[in-house]
Amino acid sequence: MFDRFKKLDFGVRRTRQAWFGKISNLFSRANIDEELWEELEELLIGADMGVSTTDTVMQALRDRVRREGLRQPEQARTALEELLVEMLRRDGAVSRPGPLGIPGLAGPGPRASLPFSVILMVGVNGTGKTTTIAKLAKLLKQKSKRIVLAAGDTFRAAAIDQLKVWGERTQIDVVAHQPGADAAAVVYDALQAATGRKADVLIVDTAGRLHTKFNLMEELKKIRRVVERADSTAPHEVLLVIDATTGQNGLLQAQHFAEAVGVTGVVLTKLDGTAKGGIVFAIVDQLGIPIKFVGTGEGIDDLAEFDPDEFVRALFAAT
Repeated sequence: MFDRFKKLDFGVRRTRQAWFGKISNLFSRANIDEELWEELEELLIGADMGVSTTDTVMQALRDRVRREGLRQPEQARTALEELLVEMLRRDGAVSRPGPLGIPGLAGPGPRASLPFSVILMVGVNGTGKTTTIAKLAKLLKQKSKRIVLAAGDTFRAAAIDQLKVWGERTQIDVVAHQPGADAAAVVYDALQAATGRKADVLIVDTAGRLHTKFNLMEELKKIRRVVERADSTAPHEVLLVIDATTGQNGLLQAQHFAEAVGVTGVVLTKLDGTAKGGIVFAIVDQLGIPIKFVGTGEGIDDLAEFDPDEFVRALFAAT
């Protein structure tokens, strides 16, 4: 847990320095007044929380301060932290132990036809999706899980090669066809391979052309149908990889993918490279999709399981 907090703390340092450090300082003044509320609103929007989510937070905080008769700014700050954790918790789903040894990460249920979990990874090009797959595979392998990777991004030869290289480095099997092959056929073969090799998890890479392209979404739907024919309960997770540096554009991406393939969770990459970490709250609030992992660096181990309490604590930590 301490190692995870250190990763989160490192990942949000720029957001903390640029915005949440200033938010903490707001509550060091003597009184809760209208000027404090106005400055808080400006800082939350500046951190890329978005106007709608900021309005939700501001209204909830004002109501709580009034309802509980809070008089000290420090009390209001504590209330703000608690509200932000509640927003991210999504009824506690992220914090519950998962069958794969990672909180919030689903696995096959009692009615599943396949004995392993199927995780579909989606997202536009440039978000770090393929590298994230390698990081997730390494994390699961450290929890003694047998992994198979499917190189389903057949439109980019580089993506196939990259996944093969990561597979060699981590000693994880990769199922791949030639560039330009039918991605659904790759996934079908990967399902067979995962069954034959008694895998615990199959992680499927997918193409990531612009989310506005109709053909991409249709291809993703086809891949999903192949998986569903093998197991009506699969895929057990559809994880959308979003580049945190894209800010509110990431929210738009999430909307498109959620409509097409039913996203179950978000992996936020490059969090350490942006001061706009408030997008985390907008994604959860606006789309009702939980954040499950955050990328905190370029190394193979730089992927942290997302914990709402630790994330908010890191944002407000003393700099």
